Amino acid sequence: MRAAVYAVESSGQWELWVSLELEVDRLWWLGGDDSGNVRMNGSEGVGWDGSRNGTRGGSKALNRGDSRGGRADKVRKRSPAETMVILSSGLPLGWAVKLRSGFRPRGGMKSWASAEWAAYIDGSLANELKEEHEARGEAGKPGKWPVDEIAVWRREAGWDEDKAAREGARSQIAGGGGEVGLKGVDGSGEWGVGIGNGIQMVVGDRGAGLRAEGGSGEWGMGMGAAALQELQRSADALLGLFGGRSLLQPEAEALLAERLPGLAGRWRGAAQLAQLQGRLTLDAALSAPAPAAPGALRRAAALLPHLPWRGAAAHRALRPRCLRCGSEATGRTACAACGLQGCAYCEACLALGRSRACALLLRSAALPAVRGTAGGGPTVAARRWGLSAAQAGAAGAALAFLAEPARRSAASCPERFLLWAVTGAGKTEMIFPLLESVLAAGGRALVATPRRDVVLELVPRLAKAFPAVSRAVLYGGSAERWADGQLTLATTHQLLRFHQGFDLVIIDELDAYPYHNDPMLAYAAEQACKPDGCFIYLSATPPAQLQREARRGKLAHARVPVRFHGHPLPVPQHLVMESVQQCLKHGRLPRKLVQVLQRSLDREAQIFLFVSRIAHIEGLLKLLRHCFPGRSIEGTSSQDAERAEKVSAFRNRDISLLVTTTILERGVTVPRSDVIILDADSSLFDEASLVQMAGRAGRSKEDPAGHVVFASAQWSRAQRGAIAQIRTMNGIARRQGYIHKEGL
Repeated sequence: MRAAVYAVESSGQWELWVSLELEVDRLWWLGGDDSGNVRMNGSEGVGWDGSRNGTRGGSKALNRGDSRGGRADKVRKRSPAETMVILSSGLPLGWAVKLRSGFRPRGGMKSWASAEWAAYIDGSLANELKEEHEARGEAGKPGKWPVDEIAVWRREAGWDEDKAAREGARSQIAGGGGEVGLKGVDGSGEWGVGIGNGIQMVVGDRGAGLRAEGGSGEWGMGMGAAALQELQRSADALLGLFGGRSLLQPEAEALLAERLPGLAGRWRGAAQLAQLQGRLTLDAALSAPAPAAPGALRRAAALLPHLPWRGAAAHRALRPRCLRCGSEATGRTACAACGLQGCAYCEACLALGRSRACALLLRSAALPAVRGTAGGGPTVAARRWGLSAAQAGAAGAALAFLAEPARRSAASCPERFLLWAVTGAGKTEMIFPLLESVLAAGGRALVATPRRDVVLELVPRLAKAFPAVSRAVLYGGSAERWADGQLTLATTHQLLRFHQGFDLVIIDELDAYPYHNDPMLAYAAEQACKPDGCFIYLSATPPAQLQREARRGKLAHARVPVRFHGHPLPVPQHLVMESVQQCLKHGRLPRKLVQVLQRSLDREAQIFLFVSRIAHIEGLLKLLRHCFPGRSIEGTSSQDAERAEKVSAFRNRDISLLVTTTILERGVTVPRSDVIILDADSSLFDEASLVQMAGRAGRSKEDPAGHVVFASAQWSRAQRGAIAQIRTMNGIARRQGYIHKEGL
């Protein structure tokens, strides 16, 4: 899309703004008193009150506001403009935003005419103009700004109308109320402004002067008080709907069509007013140079040091990045919306709608974060939510963290806390007191998990725990796409549509696919939290970088080294055997493996048999069914359309042995289960995945000592690390007195 761009001088300070509706900006800057309030003087229009006979009684301020998107104390105030320079009424949005972000006032700007402004902009957009000429096959052609679009207004005290007329030309506004056009002849071509009755403008070679006809001395925009009040109501309604969100224009329009259809066709003016008040930001979806938010990318890079996007940071920072997902824009194409031949777009988040250099991105401004309360500490948490001693201790540490005043650092980012809890420790129950702390204080909380099935599993549990709290459940294909609630449950991909909307963000399974190794989702998660809000990470196997930060005291954390039933974690045993590929080639299973499987079947355990490749499942099923005739044996993977039904049958003991991939390494609890991992030395199994798969055994209090076997030809580093991690947690739990049922 294209947008207007203008520079304005107010109280001696210069700023550059992007506008969707110039009439709203003219009203804001050319109408108001010294406090920045816009006065409503009956039906005569709206303007600043400079009259000898004018009244200030009964007026209302345009800058009021009270919605989730902004409060009165957050609304920006402005003094009347002394100078206003319309640089363009229709510039490609990406260019307009670059001008705004790179704008630096220069000495003498107040006296600049069109030529000086054009030269300034030619230099600011030199690279963009050059690239566009190259895309059009006009390489070598010097980039020039369309000078005839520039118009300069000045508010000059005591200017001489006759002198100004001699220097340039005069244009008289016709009578008749409402908005009227104005034609300037100072070389800028035709340009219009909606000004009320009786206002005269004289255009000279140094700009334009305004004065009021008649004795009132009032002058301003041709917008009645009723229309202005309606615009303010629309802005308030818009912010109530957009609060905490990050939306591309098509998404914003879809949301309005569903929730506020009366505003759908006239939202631009309301959005522009909200931007001027500081309650909404209007950006191009892609920004170059890189946005300030790459602090989130740097933190993601620290977690993912092996990914190539970290390299050549100084060079890559100059390339456009997507403000929605933080990814570098890699594509360029001709664009009908902005008219450019080389409009950049982001391929990383294309599934959520095209984010491009000229696409409008609307994001609400954040309110100060609500801090939770520590409440009664671990004892109250244990009694209120039925937590074990280990669970209550960790929840108490997290509650104390939530209650602390924000520790501000140089980078504006949420404070972080790691809940490092072993598999089967009951992480969900531990977050209940944390959610209660923030929700009771009037805050908004988000629980995000990488997978849809985990979201659906959490819904009834959180609904039971917080029956009076409004909830939104968001995932791909969810019917509640635009639902709003004090408590939001979502897949991590859905966080790309939020911006600084939550006081507390809880990321479950941060080490799981697809969140793990995806800097886009790490960026989206941080952007969803208020800058002074709090992050809680939940994981049994946190990334190595977070583990190091926790050990060095750089990351607040609490460990839960024991399961809720008080028994130690099953320690895996190693079985030396040939690879699955060799078994399939020879058409038989090793005798030792058959004996291990038979032992589990004899004790009526449900067996998870993990493999590294989907291609191995069918062949293994044939061999297993031959070895164990009469047993119900099935296989499943991410490509299995009947996966949900098979997992349900496995839980119900209708299936005795399930051959599967890491798709079931987490989020599945089956009572009385054993785990056997074939090809445990495969490079596809890292330490975290081995710990998670082993964690499927021994989760129920009826059968806490399940069996775990790592079957492989080699003894890999990942296997040794997984066993060491499990033994370490068991050791901590014993020293802290949490294991009191060992051997029972």
